[in-house]
Formats: sequence, C-alpha cells, structure tokens
Amino acid sequence: MSVRSLETVAQNFPIAGSFTISRGSRTSVDVVLATVTDGEATGRGECTPYPRYGESVEGVKETILSQRHAIADGMTRQELQLALPAGAARNALDCALWDLEAKQSSRRVWDLAGCGPCGPLTTAFTISLGSPGEMATAAAASNRPLLKLKLGGDGDAERIQAIRAAVPDTKLIVDANEAWSPDLLPDLMLVCAEHNVALVEQPLPAGNDDLLAEIERPVPVCADESAHDRSGLETLIGKYDAINIKIDKTGGLTEALLLAQAATAAGLGIMVGCMLASSLSMAPAMVVAQRADTVDLDGPLLLARDRTPAIRYDGSLMYPPEAALWG
Repeated sequence: MSVRSLETVAQNFPIAGSFTISRGSRTSVDVVLATVTDGEATGRGECTPYPRYGESVEGVKETILSQRHAIADGMTRQELQLALPAGAARNALDCALWDLEAKQSSRRVWDLAGCGPCGPLTTAFTISLGSPGEMATAAAASNRPLLKLKLGGDGDAERIQAIRAAVPDTKLIVDANEAWSPDLLPDLMLVCAEHNVALVEQPLPAGNDDLLAEIERPVPVCADESAHDRSGLETLIGKYDAINIKIDKTGGLTEALLLAQAATAAGLGIMVGCMLASSLSMAPAMVVAQRADTVDLDGPLLLARDRTPAIRYDGSLMYPPEAALWG
C-alpha cells in the first residue's frame, strides 16, 4: 500500500445575502477541507467549524493535521473514531477516508456502507430570522414545499402567524436555536400547534431542557444543539421526539450512521441537517438522510456560489452527488 498524505486548507464561501439566526448574522461561511491521497486516489472531506461548540478554523486545521502521521501509517475510520472526539475535525477526516475508499474501490460510498441505493431527497429551505413581514415575504417568494423558520424568542408568535398566512399550504418547521425561555415555551408550543407546524427544533438551551419532559408537547420537538453522538442519546429520551443528526456534530458519516440506527431503536424520529457549507458537506449527509423523516440539507442553496461539480438541486429536490464530487 502506498504511503498516504494529508493536507488541509481553509476556504470561504459567500452567502447569498445574509443568514440570520438567534445568535447573530453572517454574510459568508468558513469551511475546512481535508484531503487524503495515496498517490493515485484522492479522498476529500469538508467541515464547518462552529464557535457554539468551541471550534475555530485554525483549531480544526491543527486537530486534523495532528493525525498526519497516523493517516500516513494507514489509519482506519474505526481508529479515527478513537483518536479524535466527535466534532468538525473528525468529520472532515472521516468523510475524506470514506471518499478515498470509494475512489480506490470504484464503488459508491452507500454501497460500501451497505445502505443500498442513494436516491433524490426533498430538503427544507431555511428562512432567516427577521421581522414577521420580512419572513412572510421571503416564505411566499421561496415557493418551496418545506420551510424551516429561524426564530428568536420575543415576537415568534407573530412571525409564525404571518408566515402561515402567507403560505397556508406549506409544511413548516421552526428552529429556535435555543432562544426560547421556559416562560415562553408553553404558549409558543400552542401557537405552533394552532398553525400546523410539523416540528419544533431545539426550543430551549442545551443542558436546560429538562422542562421538555414535564410539559405536554402538542408538536414534536427535535434536539439539535442537545444532540451530538451516541454517547448523549440516552439523556434525550423523554425530552425529545426526534434528533437532528449533523455530520459536523457526530464527527463524520461513520458515527452518523450508527447514531441514526440507535435513535431509531430508541423510538426517536430522525432529522438530518447541516451547517452552512458547500455540496461537499451535503454529499455524505445525503447517505444518512436516506433513512430520515425530515431532511434539511439546503446549505448550498443559501450560498452565492458552490463547488464544481456540485449537488444538483431542482427546486427543493436534491440529487445524489456525482463521484467526482464525493463518494
């Protein structure tokens, strides 16, 4: 076997306009690309360092490069699971190793993973946090079958009401990004139920979500910031009805597939989501999303430009990646 080499680089993608959630706004996104080559085949993986989880671009690059010698010595994905914790750095390396194996074997990743064929999926489309009028206008203009609404606490009842009036037949998900208080929670849950919201994502701050086990949940509640990998799954039982699996949180496709299996066995629904990122991040997420109840992989749709080649989107319908992109 040829000695493998590892490289990593930071890249920036501009956002189409801006992207706003309860924690702030941004106009571009920084990703980290990991590349593993054996001299003939090359595998790539992309991650988005997330400050909410204590990650930075430089820190993630340093963590990836800390595995340079192990990668050169033939590190497997299973060994990587033990070498690094769940998070963005492990995700980039794990996905690069999956891609490398696919290129070496001339097989697609979903076949290597035993997942069966990878088919088209309908993704949610995100409406950034804004005033009720702004969000209602954006929702109506989007012309999408499934919308994810970024909320922020005060004024969310009015936002939901305005958006539902603007798109009476559209399926809606709301995502508070930990912004609701215990005082707001019961009333806003009722507002969601009254306006036929399908799912409420991470209403309370992670670690302060015990209240969810004590109140009636008229709308299913999905854990995002509270859900990372299998090690924390048991703490979510009784509080949440579903979990949002993101490969940047699980530390790669390897753990994401195992987490999806464990969540299903625990009776939890599955949402597969993403950070703001290019098609290279969406491609491995699509593999685990084949078994999801809800898909939220619209990252490239929110960017001003994407990679080439890119995942093909036909409105909200996304198609499996070409091998030249990943896997």
